[in-house]
Amino acid sequence: MKDTEHMNEERQLALDKIADNEHEIYALLKQRYSPRVFAGTEVSDNDLDRLFEAVRWSASSSNLQPWRFIYARKGTDSFAKMVGCLSDFNKSWASEAPVLLFAAYKKNKEDGKENFHALHDLGLSLGSMTVQAQYMSIALHHMAGVDWKKAHKEFDVPDVFHISTAIALGYYGGSLEDLSEDLRKQEVAKRERIPQDEFAFEDEWKS
Repeated sequence: MKDTEHMNEERQLALDKIADNEHEIYALLKQRYSPRVFAGTEVSDNDLDRLFEAVRWSASSSNLQPWRFIYARKGTDSFAKMVGCLSDFNKSWASEAPVLLFAAYKKNKEDGKENFHALHDLGLSLGSMTVQAQYMSIALHHMAGVDWKKAHKEFDVPDVFHISTAIALGYYGGSLEDLSEDLRKQEVAKRERIPQDEFAFEDEWKS
């Protein structure tokens, strides 16, 4: 594919993925989506530092900051080990991402009691990272399909922590031709969400 055609494809996909929101929201939230193909550009140390700085200043219960991350760049032994911990479906495309991350949280407080809000706090931190990444034209694809037990063994993660998700990270771009036909269909599919009245209830719970 010619460079100009490739650029037009990227622009059109980005436009098609803008959320068809019913109420006006922040532009970066409308533009964010989770691609399975990325530009081949290496993610700089400075840009990774900026993403983790956004995590650093996220809200957390009692300021415990229970989030932890392991990351690796494509082409390294650590990256290959991370790919080996992914589900077969995720391996089929995430192995081409410039960076892979494992996101974990600390399960217990310093006194040994369970931190019931740790997973919530990890989610807040990833929300901050996602918006910061979108501002920098960096895409994140969060993945539930990770063998966390294998990941714990591969990376000697202490038992007090739990790896919950994996993340493929890279600059927006790349060619849809690099994906299988099934993945291309998913990549261009319209983004859909349930309506607000199915999850936001005033005064009483509604089912």
